[in-house]
Amino acid sequence: MFRLLLTLAVLCLAVTASAQDHMQAPGTLEGRPDAQAASPVQQLIDAAPPGATVQVNGGRHTGDLIIDKPIRLVGTGRPTLVGSGGGSVVRVRADGVTLEGFDIDGRRGGDLGRDSSGIHVSASGVTIRDCRIRDALFGIYLREANDVTVERCRIQGIPGRDPGEKGSAIHAYNSLRFTFLDNEIVDVRDGLYLQNSSNGIIRGNRVRDVRYGLHYMFSDDNLFEDNTFENGAAGSAIMYSERIVFRRNRFVHNRGFASVGLLLQQCDDVLAEENFIGDNARGIFLEGTYRNTFRRNIVAESDIAVVLFDSARQTRFEGNVFLGNMAPLQLSGKRTDTVFEGNYWSDNPEPDLDGDGTTDRPYRLSNVFDHFRGNLTAADLFVDGFAAVALGAAEQAFPIIQPPSVIDPVPLARPPALPGVVPPPVARGGGNAAGLALSGLSLVAGGTTLARGRRGRRPARMP
Repeated sequence: MFRLLLTLAVLCLAVTASAQDHMQAPGTLEGRPDAQAASPVQQLIDAAPPGATVQVNGGRHTGDLIIDKPIRLVGTGRPTLVGSGGGSVVRVRADGVTLEGFDIDGRRGGDLGRDSSGIHVSASGVTIRDCRIRDALFGIYLREANDVTVERCRIQGIPGRDPGEKGSAIHAYNSLRFTFLDNEIVDVRDGLYLQNSSNGIIRGNRVRDVRYGLHYMFSDDNLFEDNTFENGAAGSAIMYSERIVFRRNRFVHNRGFASVGLLLQQCDDVLAEENFIGDNARGIFLEGTYRNTFRRNIVAESDIAVVLFDSARQTRFEGNVFLGNMAPLQLSGKRTDTVFEGNYWSDNPEPDLDGDGTTDRPYRLSNVFDHFRGNLTAADLFVDGFAAVALGAAEQAFPIIQPPSVIDPVPLARPPALPGVVPPPVARGGGNAAGLALSGLSLVAGGTTLARGRRGRRPARMP
């Protein structure tokens, strides 16, 4: 069996299986909590007129509550709302509600089948701000909730549970025009899960230590800017969606057999620009996509920079920097119309003798060993060895086997200045993370050329 086909099958099965939990309609909508499970805060809500501001003082308030009128519920002194353990802690059922300044404890309880959450919203025009949610199955669940804003919240999942036993941090189902700003997400199943949810703005969020940092299906016209998706078991997976924009995001440290920095499957008219995609098993994975553009991105220190299926059509890579990847491309199929033009490749040994800023010969993205590697499982055993170097050199000198020809006709001789790309911070990693960050910074500043042989030493992985 072809290795790349096996990889695709594993990726597709993983994405499909993880999505099946939520492809059906959500569970029964939770209503008013029973008297014995209700929070004392419920009395304040019930007594308030519509449009009022209700203040909740610091301390612990045990029980669930429902907000069924348009009010502003504000915590002073960071009160903690401790759930009953039987369902969602806060249930928002009225349009125009604002909830801010609370710590919310789900007590590791509830029911995934009923979408039990720290905050469950089924209303429009809701704002959730400056809340900290922990030990809840879902952090914030938006069910057919339009025009919702979630900002400056911190969501931490249930430690010690397998991903299948907990929900996503922010889950949007059949919701439109949402805004997620500057949220921090740690240790959940999926960081952001969007299902049939479009026209959203997702900006400045930080997601780490999850299964999928970003995971969604059938969600169009969403804008992702300045987010970090880090240390995912599988990375990020986008399926069956159109007109998505990724700008100045970071997809880093996604490692595992089926891990991908950014996977696009059956996605059309996607624009990805000025993103940092580093230290992933696979940087970019494209299958069944049309009319996508990747420009001015850095793809660094990944086992494979781009995994490309011949079903990915009319795609362009231009002005990108490919730095220190083990292989620039794995192509499944006999041909591709994908255009690679004017990119920088750190393992391109060709000189620029005429000084025009491009190397004197085109850059060929794959050699015969990469061809074998994409089609023979056993070839991976030799990826770091002398055999790979020797076979690549022999094929260049005496070409006998002709793999599909994919070239960059005008490769850049020096990395371009990419001031919009933000490398990963040095603080979370050790020496390797610092090295990658410094490499990114040097590229942003238009640093010196980092020339490498076609098959150099395998780059060290960052922690």
